[in-house]
Amino acid sequence: MLERNVGKKILVVLEQTYGFEGELVAVTHQPPGIWLSNAEAVTLRSTIAQPIPQVTSREEKSEIFLHLNSVQRIEVLHKNR
Repeated sequence: MLERNVGKKILVVLEQTYGFEGELVAVTHQPPGIWLSNAEAVTLRSTIAQPIPQVTSREEKSEIFLHLNSVQRIEVLHKNR
């Protein structure tokens, strides 16, 4: 299922307030994980008034491997037209 999103920008949430955003470049099966290119570490925050978590800060990371056992959620980000 993840392979069809290679080349797309995704948001990977590891914890309620922390994750990574970048371009999905590869999916591995042993170990189960994903490689992100042009990645940024992001801090997420939600409030009572806005319960959907929003990105509040970013930090450049380059390329990163994320093991799927530590991932809570993966979102495909669509470009605004």
